Amino acid sequence: MLIIAGLGNPGAKYAHNRHNIGFLALGAIAARWRFGPERSRFSSLAAEGTIDTPDGPARALLLKPQTYYNETGRAVGEAMKFYKLTPADVVVFYDEIDLAPGRFRMKTGGGAAGNNGIRSITAHIGPDFRRARMGTGHPGHKDKVMGHVLSDFHKVEQGWVNALCNACAEALPLLAAGEDEKYQAEVMRLAPAEKADPRQVSRRPD
Repeated sequence: MLIIAGLGNPGAKYAHNRHNIGFLALGAIAARWRFGPERSRFSSLAAEGTIDTPDGPARALLLKPQTYYNETGRAVGEAMKFYKLTPADVVVFYDEIDLAPGRFRMKTGGGAAGNNGIRSITAHIGPDFRRARMGTGHPGHKDKVMGHVLSDFHKVEQGWVNALCNACAEALPLLAAGEDEKYQAEVMRLAPAEKADPRQVSRRPD
Protein backbone atom coordinates (compact mmCIF):
# COMPACT_ATOMS: atom_id res chain seq x y z
CA MET A 1 0.00 0.00 0.00
CA LEU A 2 1.20 3.47 -0.90
CA ILE A 3 -0.21 6.51 0.90
CA ILE A 4 -0.41 9.55 -1.37
CA ALA A 5 -1.31 12.60 0.69
CA GLY A 6 -2.01 16.10 -0.55
CA LEU A 7 -1.65 19.20 1.59
CA GLY A 8 -4.43 21.76 1.64
CA ASN A 9 -7.22 23.29 3.67
CA PRO A 10 -10.78 21.90 3.64
CA GLY A 11 -13.76 23.84 2.34
CA ALA A 12 -14.78 25.82 -0.72
CA LYS A 13 -13.15 28.99 0.61
CA TYR A 14 -9.68 27.49 0.13
CA ALA A 15 -10.29 25.21 -2.84
CA HIS A 16 -8.36 27.29 -5.39
CA ASN A 17 -5.64 28.61 -3.06
CA ARG A 18 -1.98 28.06 -3.90
CA HIS A 19 -1.77 26.20 -0.58
CA ASN A 20 -4.23 23.65 -2.00
CA ILE A 21 -2.30 22.53 -5.07
CA GLY A 22 -1.68 19.23 -3.28
CA PHE A 23 -5.43 18.62 -3.17
CA LEU A 24 -5.66 19.56 -6.86
CA ALA A 25 -2.96 17.03 -7.74
CA LEU A 26 -4.82 14.29 -5.89
CA GLY A 27 -7.99 15.18 -7.77
CA ALA A 28 -6.16 14.66 -11.07
CA ILE A 29 -4.70 11.36 -9.83
CA ALA A 30 -8.11 10.09 -8.70
CA ALA A 31 -9.65 10.92 -12.08
CA ARG A 32 -6.81 9.46 -14.18
CA TRP A 33 -6.65 6.17 -12.27
CA ARG A 34 -10.36 5.88 -11.48
CA PHE A 35 -10.03 5.69 -7.75
CA GLY A 36 -13.08 4.83 -5.71
CA PRO A 37 -15.31 7.41 -4.05
CA GLU A 38 -13.97 9.52 -1.22
CA ARG A 39 -14.90 8.46 2.28
CA SER A 40 -14.26 10.03 5.68
CA ARG A 41 -11.33 8.12 7.17
CA PHE A 42 -8.21 9.02 9.12
CA SER A 43 -9.45 12.59 9.70
CA SER A 44 -9.40 12.90 5.91
CA LEU A 45 -11.26 12.37 2.69
CA ALA A 46 -9.75 9.08 1.54
CA ALA A 47 -10.07 7.10 -1.68
CA GLU A 48 -8.60 3.72 -2.58
CA GLY A 49 -7.47 2.52 -5.97
CA THR A 50 -4.74 0.84 -7.98
CA ILE A 51 -2.01 2.17 -10.24
CA ASP A 52 -0.74 0.09 -13.16
CA THR A 53 3.01 -0.47 -13.02
CA PRO A 54 5.35 -2.72 -15.02
CA ASP A 55 5.32 -5.09 -12.03
CA GLY A 56 1.54 -5.17 -11.83
CA PRO A 57 -1.11 -3.11 -10.05
CA ALA A 58 -0.02 -1.18 -6.98
CA ARG A 59 -2.55 -0.38 -4.27
CA ALA A 60 -2.74 3.21 -3.13
CA LEU A 61 -4.68 5.37 -0.72
CA LEU A 62 -5.28 9.01 -1.61
CA LEU A 63 -5.52 11.18 1.48
CA LYS A 64 -6.83 14.74 1.70
CA PRO A 65 -6.50 15.62 5.40
CA GLN A 66 -9.42 17.65 6.73
CA THR A 67 -7.44 18.80 9.76
CA TYR A 68 -6.31 22.06 8.14
CA TYR A 69 -2.86 22.44 6.68
CA ASN A 70 -0.86 22.93 9.86
CA GLU A 71 -2.22 19.73 11.49
CA THR A 72 -1.78 17.42 8.49
CA GLY A 73 0.56 15.09 10.35
CA ARG A 74 -2.19 13.73 12.56
CA ALA A 75 -4.12 12.37 9.57
CA VAL A 76 -1.07 10.97 7.80
CA GLY A 77 0.12 9.35 11.02
CA GLU A 78 -3.26 7.67 11.58
CA ALA A 79 -3.27 6.13 8.11
CA MET A 80 0.36 5.00 8.27
CA LYS A 81 -0.18 3.32 11.63
CA PHE A 82 -3.39 1.60 10.47
CA TYR A 83 -1.69 0.01 7.45
CA LYS A 84 1.54 -0.69 9.37
CA LEU A 85 3.60 1.21 6.82
CA THR A 86 6.89 3.11 6.98
CA PRO A 87 7.63 6.73 5.98
CA ALA A 88 9.05 5.39 2.69
CA ASP A 89 5.49 4.31 1.82
CA VAL A 90 4.20 7.89 2.18
CA VAL A 91 4.33 10.51 -0.59
CA VAL A 92 3.17 14.06 0.14
CA PHE A 93 2.22 16.50 -2.63
CA TYR A 94 2.40 20.14 -1.58
CA ASP A 95 3.06 23.71 -2.65
CA GLU A 96 6.69 24.81 -2.64
CA ILE A 97 7.30 28.57 -2.61
CA ASP A 98 11.03 28.07 -3.15
CA LEU A 99 10.42 26.62 -6.62
CA ALA A 100 9.33 28.73 -9.59
CA PRO A 101 5.70 28.32 -10.68
CA GLY A 102 5.22 25.04 -12.53
CA ARG A 103 8.53 23.48 -11.48
CA PHE A 104 8.51 20.08 -9.78
CA ARG A 105 10.98 18.28 -7.55
CA MET A 106 10.98 15.01 -5.63
CA LYS A 107 12.84 14.76 -2.35
CA THR A 108 13.08 12.29 0.52
CA GLY A 109 13.73 13.52 4.04
CA GLY A 110 15.17 16.84 5.09
CA GLY A 111 13.78 19.79 6.99
CA ALA A 112 10.47 21.59 6.73
CA ALA A 113 11.87 24.83 5.26
CA GLY A 114 9.20 26.81 7.08
CA ASN A 115 6.29 24.69 5.78
CA ASN A 116 4.04 23.99 8.76
CA GLY A 117 2.27 21.09 7.06
CA ILE A 118 5.57 19.32 6.46
CA ARG A 119 6.65 20.17 10.00
CA SER A 120 3.46 18.56 11.34
CA ILE A 121 3.98 15.36 9.33
CA THR A 122 7.60 15.16 10.50
CA ALA A 123 6.43 15.48 14.12
CA HIS A 124 4.11 12.49 13.68
CA ILE A 125 6.05 10.08 11.44
CA GLY A 126 9.61 11.42 11.26
CA PRO A 127 11.30 13.20 8.35
CA ASP A 128 11.97 10.31 5.99
CA PHE A 129 8.82 10.43 3.87
CA ARG A 130 8.81 11.24 0.15
CA ARG A 131 7.96 14.77 -0.92
CA ALA A 132 6.48 15.85 -4.23
CA ARG A 133 7.20 19.58 -4.27
CA MET A 134 5.02 21.61 -6.64
CA GLY A 135 6.41 25.08 -7.35
CA THR A 136 4.11 28.03 -6.77
CA GLY A 137 6.72 30.81 -6.57
CA HIS A 138 7.64 33.21 -3.78
CA PRO A 139 5.97 36.61 -3.24
CA GLY A 140 9.36 38.25 -2.74
CA HIS A 141 9.29 38.98 0.99
CA LYS A 142 8.63 36.76 4.00
CA ASP A 143 5.93 39.13 5.28
CA LYS A 144 3.89 38.43 2.14
CA VAL A 145 4.13 34.63 2.24
CA MET A 146 0.91 33.98 4.19
CA GLY A 147 -1.17 36.16 1.92
CA HIS A 148 0.46 34.56 -1.11
CA VAL A 149 -0.20 30.94 -0.22
CA LEU A 150 -3.76 31.65 0.92
CA SER A 151 -4.66 33.52 -2.27
CA ASP A 152 -6.23 31.91 -5.33
CA PHE A 153 -4.33 31.10 -8.48
CA HIS A 154 -4.93 33.75 -11.14
CA LYS A 155 -6.85 32.73 -14.25
CA VAL A 156 -3.70 33.09 -16.33
CA GLU A 157 -2.01 30.49 -14.12
CA GLN A 158 -4.64 27.79 -14.63
CA GLY A 159 -2.88 26.46 -17.71
CA TRP A 160 0.32 25.47 -15.94
CA VAL A 161 -1.51 24.40 -12.78
CA ASN A 162 -3.68 21.95 -14.76
CA ALA A 163 -0.73 20.76 -16.83
CA LEU A 164 1.38 20.07 -13.74
CA CYS A 165 -1.41 18.23 -11.90
CA ASN A 166 -2.23 16.13 -14.96
CA ALA A 167 1.44 15.30 -15.49
CA CYS A 168 1.74 14.18 -11.86
CA ALA A 169 -1.18 11.83 -12.50
CA GLU A 170 -0.02 10.51 -15.87
CA ALA A 171 3.51 9.68 -14.69
CA LEU A 172 2.28 8.02 -11.48
CA PRO A 173 3.37 4.44 -12.31
CA LEU A 174 6.99 5.56 -11.88
CA LEU A 175 6.21 6.95 -8.43
CA ALA A 176 4.36 3.78 -7.44
CA ALA A 177 7.39 1.75 -8.56
CA GLY A 178 9.67 3.80 -6.30
CA GLU A 179 11.43 5.49 -9.22
CA ASP A 180 11.26 9.00 -7.80
CA GLU A 181 13.99 10.53 -9.98
CA LYS A 182 12.45 9.11 -13.15
CA TYR A 183 9.04 10.30 -11.96
CA GLN A 184 10.35 13.83 -11.50
CA ALA A 185 11.90 13.82 -14.96
CA GLU A 186 8.73 12.51 -16.59
CA VAL A 187 6.52 15.07 -14.86
CA MET A 188 8.77 17.86 -16.13
CA ARG A 189 8.80 16.33 -19.61
CA LEU A 190 5.00 16.24 -19.71
CA ALA A 191 4.59 19.71 -18.16
CA PRO A 192 7.75 21.66 -18.93
CA ALA A 193 8.32 24.86 -16.99
CA GLU A 194 11.30 27.15 -17.31
CA LYS A 195 13.84 27.37 -14.52
CA ALA A 196 13.53 30.77 -12.90
CA ASP A 197 14.05 32.63 -9.66
CA PRO A 198 11.01 31.66 -7.55
CA ARG A 199 10.82 35.31 -6.46
CA GLN A 200 10.11 36.42 -10.01
CA VAL A 201 6.38 37.08 -10.22
CA SER A 202 6.01 37.33 -13.99
CA ARG A 203 3.78 34.24 -14.05
CA ARG A 204 1.70 35.46 -11.13
CA PRO A 205 0.46 38.92 -12.11
CA ASP A 206 -1.54 41.03 -9.67
